[in-house]
Amino acid sequence: MRNSHDNGTKGSLNRRSFLGLTGTVAVATLAGGLSVSAAADRTTQAHVNGRRKLGLLEVSSVGLGVQNMSRSYETLVPYRPEMINIIRAAHDHGVTFFDTAEAYGPLECERILGESIAPFRNKVAITSKFGWNIDPETGRFQMGLNSKPDHIKKAVEGMLKRLRTDRIDLLYQHRVDPQVPIEDVAGAVKDLISEGKILHWGLCEMGPTTLRRAHAALPVTAVQNEYSMLWRGPEEIIIPLCQELGIGFVPWSPLGVQFLTGAIDENTRFAPGDIRGMEPRFSQENVKHNIELVKLAKQWADRKNAVPGQIALAWLMAQKPWIVPIPGTTQMAHMIQNVGATSVAFTSDEIKELNASVSSIQIQGKRLPDGILALSGVEAPAKK
Repeated sequence: MRNSHDNGTKGSLNRRSFLGLTGTVAVATLAGGLSVSAAADRTTQAHVNGRRKLGLLEVSSVGLGVQNMSRSYETLVPYRPEMINIIRAAHDHGVTFFDTAEAYGPLECERILGESIAPFRNKVAITSKFGWNIDPETGRFQMGLNSKPDHIKKAVEGMLKRLRTDRIDLLYQHRVDPQVPIEDVAGAVKDLISEGKILHWGLCEMGPTTLRRAHAALPVTAVQNEYSMLWRGPEEIIIPLCQELGIGFVPWSPLGVQFLTGAIDENTRFAPGDIRGMEPRFSQENVKHNIELVKLAKQWADRKNAVPGQIALAWLMAQKPWIVPIPGTTQMAHMIQNVGATSVAFTSDEIKELNASVSSIQIQGKRLPDGILALSGVEAPAKK
């Protein structure tokens, strides 16, 4: 499977649309699969099965993305106490890997995560991300990127306060800054590591040359890119490069922004501010074709006594032993389902069969609007 027209050009984009990129569907049900309540009943005892290594960092085999717990798609403000309950319940179910960023909120999702994990901080690994031109004190978003070393250090000080911790287990550059050599970024992170404030570092959606340069300057623990049955672009260059360099891989949007759960079809209409309404792959015309992938996930869900989203997550984990998906959600039942995906296993013959079926479906439409695609695959400038 390959997406058509996957190279973007620069364009304008509302910053709220970008920050809402990886949200959840507020009122979605698992169309064509089990109901939310039935799935919750069925997986109440679900617990993460196994642990994985991202470089030298050991985490649960599936994590939890906390990116939409302050606001989902600009239309819903989740109930904060329930978000805290979900994060704590995730830990009770064996999740030890929690992902957020200063851009989520901005700043607010870090506060939610920090409050949630306070009782068990030393038993989990947390991530955050820098790189946007955000005031670390006020959260004021000034359009553009900023990975200047002094800004990185100020950003991390703010993160530590909001996360209520003295260190961040894995710090990512959220997007490559085309004005700052990656060696300078690595130097700032190295200083923070020497101070004990950062334990590991990684990059998101970078160009392959930048990843090599970053790893040469300071060993990279993990890469975070979009990757799922719906978008397999990283298989071409980035995942083989991670394997070569011994770098872990963390897929964001592993459920294809809920498409792979069966929550979206050709009759779906997105609310204003929902980024999916701007994604060509979710136009009515393209969804009519792309829905074949959901049908495939449902077929395998029936075979494995699971739900489609669990098949999508289990498929990712079956690709490489150092891939750790981080599905995000604002619903307890969905979190429990996602944890249950770690118990879905494929034989070698089954994964070959499933891979062949996934590859046979040609996804129509770009994965993102042009303005966002222009921020992916960027190469940092050369060090002078």
